[in-house]
Amino acid sequence: MKNSEARAVLAAQLKVRRELSYGDLAKRIGEVENFEVTAASGVKYQIEIQYFWDAQPRGDIRVLGSVDDSGWRAFVPLCEDFIRSSKDGSCA
Repeated sequence: MKNSEARAVLAAQLKVRRELSYGDLAKRIGEVENFEVTAASGVKYQIEIQYFWDAQPRGDIRVLGSVDDSGWRAFVPLCEDFIRSSKDGSCA
């Protein structure tokens, strides 16, 4: 697995979710999305996206994404996340 390619694949998926409103993300709390993406190189990556309250219900929302290539990296996937603020809707 090329780490740079895997990070780019995950970043693209998280970018789509960063564009969602606080309300849209709140509707997904507790959901886990699992899907496969084929990169330009032909490598297939497994993506998992989770949505949960960061500290308390109705507070900030954390969106956590992980990526692996179904090889040994599945045991230690690359992860990235962001937090959507409940106060002003900004992302951190």
